[in-house]
Amino acid sequence: FMRTACIELAKYGITVNAIMPGNIITEGLVGLGEDYQKTMAASIPLKRLGTVEDIGHAALYFASKEAGYVTGQTIIVDGGQILPESLEALA
Repeated sequence: FMRTACIELAKYGITVNAIMPGNIITEGLVGLGEDYQKTMAASIPLKRLGTVEDIGHAALYFASKEAGYVTGQTIIVDGGQILPESLEALA
C-alpha cells in the first residue's frame, strides 16, 4: 500500500513514509508487570523499552522540512531489536 500511495501522491508533492515501532511502554504493557517488562527489555540491544516520545521523534522527522525529499521509507524504532538473530548475540 505504501509504495502505491507514494507513487500516486508524489506528483502532488506529498511524501508517504512509515514508522515501524518496537516494544513501546504503554498502559497495556505496564499492566503485564515489571518482570515482563524487564524480560522484554533484555532482548533489546539498547536494553530498554521504547517510549511514545521515541516514536514521536521519528514522526517529527518525517513531518519536517529536512525530510522533504524522503518518501517511501520506513523508520524502524525498536532499539535495535530487529538486529540480533539470538539472545547470545546480545552478550
